[in-house]
Amino acid sequence: MQWRDKEGTIFTMQAKQQKSTLAYNETIKQDWYAVDADGQILGRLAVKVAMILMGKHKPIYTPNVDTGDFVVITNADKVRVSGKKALAKEYDYYTYHVGGHKVVNFEKMFAEKPEKVISEAVRRMLPKSKMGKHMLAKLKVYRGSEHPHAAQQPKPLDLN
Repeated sequence: MQWRDKEGTIFTMQAKQQKSTLAYNETIKQDWYAVDADGQILGRLAVKVAMILMGKHKPIYTPNVDTGDFVVITNADKVRVSGKKALAKEYDYYTYHVGGHKVVNFEKMFAEKPEKVISEAVRRMLPKSKMGKHMLAKLKVYRGSEHPHAAQQPKPLDLN
C-alpha cells in the first residue's frame, strides 16, 4: 500500500505476514483430565468443563473441528448449587407416550442420579449439533472418587 503526504513524499507499508493454524482430525492430540467435583458449584464447574470439551483452552481451536479433550469428573454426589436452585430448579423430559411430559425437581434428580445433573449442565453449554453430542461423549462422570480410566493417566485439573 502506498500513499503521499502534502510534500509529495511516497510512503509504502508492507503487510506483516500472519501465520494461522487450522486443526485437522488427523493432527489433534486429545489429553485426559481428571476433575474432583467435591465442593464445586455446579454451574461454574460446567462452564470450565465445557470449555475443555470444546477445546477452547488450546491455541489450535477450530470451530468446525472437535479439538477438545476428555474429562473425567469424580465425586459427582458432592457438587453444590447456590441460592434456592435446589428447590426451584426442574428437569423435564418426554416419554414419547400420550401424556408423557414428566417434570423432576433438582433434589430428586440429584439424589437418584447426580451424574445426570452434571452431564445435563455441561450438555446445555455445548453446541447444539452432532459435534456437541460427540463432545459430550468425551465427558465421563462418576458418583464416587473411583473411576475406570486410570489406564489413560488423566492429569489432575484444578478449576479454582
